[in-house]
Amino acid sequence: MKTLLLNADMGESFGPWVMGLDHEVMPHVDLANVACGFHASDPDVIRITVRLASRHGVTVGAHPAYPDMVGFGRRSMACSAEEVENLVLYQVGALAAICRAEGLEVGYVKPHGALYHDMMREPEVLDAVMRALVAFDARLPLMVMATRDTSAAREMAQRHGVTLWFEAFADRAYDPEGRLVSRRELGAVHHDTEVIVDQARRIASGEPLTASDGSELVLDADTLCVHGDNPESIAAIQAIREALNDLKSAP
Repeated sequence: MKTLLLNADMGESFGPWVMGLDHEVMPHVDLANVACGFHASDPDVIRITVRLASRHGVTVGAHPAYPDMVGFGRRSMACSAEEVENLVLYQVGALAAICRAEGLEVGYVKPHGALYHDMMREPEVLDAVMRALVAFDARLPLMVMATRDTSAAREMAQRHGVTLWFEAFADRAYDPEGRLVSRRELGAVHHDTEVIVDQARRIASGEPLTASDGSELVLDADTLCVHGDNPESIAAIQAIREALNDLKSAP
């Protein structure tokens, strides 16, 4: 059984508009994926979020996205590979400046939304993201999706000298290839706490999940993404943390 680090998307508010329950989520996670201003957040929110992470001993990661504030970064954009490299570099640098002001460092990078999914489907996008990491700090791990077959991502990371952290989701349904079922489809998002906790436990213990076509799917993950934008999801995060702690302490 692997020790899974819990990660959550943070700092996605903007001015007076509040997104998420960061203050309630932060005490229960290990990694905070902090929005860098392209899909959400602003300098004030970023600094508040970094301070909150520091207070709870949570590692801060950059959560760069396409420049799509209106679409919350969930829409693919026709960016060239060079543009992808530069927009990732720009956003990581912005977060790094605020982290430095608070006595912290950026600990990893996890692209957001459409950029995250595009890099898993399009090798040129993944290559551009990796080039940005190497240009900024080759020691930074890159968080990518744990799918059924991760060999292509592993081979590219080895060429670049980039460390990969594979990520799974407790509250999302998977297709046979280990990719997330589209939110447009019924049942793509789990809402039942028992189902979410059971999926987290299965991922941590290496037990198979049931994919959308009924086949068995085993995901080799390093970190588990949790979402905390309502009271029910906060309860689920707490239950996941307790379940993972129980697995670690089991003989």
